[in-house]
Amino acid sequence: MSWQTYVDEHLMCDIDGTGHHLSAAAIIGHDGSVWAQSSSFPQIKSQEITGIMKDFDEPGTLAPTGLHLAGVKYMVIQGEPGAVIRGKKGSGGITIKKTGQALVFGVYEEPVTPGQCNMVVERLGDYLVDQGL
Repeated sequence: MSWQTYVDEHLMCDIDGTGHHLSAAAIIGHDGSVWAQSSSFPQIKSQEITGIMKDFDEPGTLAPTGLHLAGVKYMVIQGEPGAVIRGKKGSGGITIKKTGQALVFGVYEEPVTPGQCNMVVERLGDYLVDQGL
């Protein structure tokens, strides 16, 4: 299965039959290379990936400055140190799950809830971890 298929069918999928979808999603290597992304995913900057990777290695480093994605600032909220970073901005937010080789990104806006975004992103992330990716 191609990486684009994972994004299209597993991240940008209809959530629980509600007809709602994440607003953007991507799978990006630890080095910042884009493996696949939705057409709506913003152009992420290399220093933003560096900051995200640092927060996975040293949880809490993004909290004072916020998480930035293509220049958009998200307030860092409770995640799972070393595994998941969650951010909030207005009525939307972001979930990032770290796997062995990649970062799985999900961005949402209402009516999608933070819990739904977490479920979609973390389910695929856990699957990739199980596959050794």
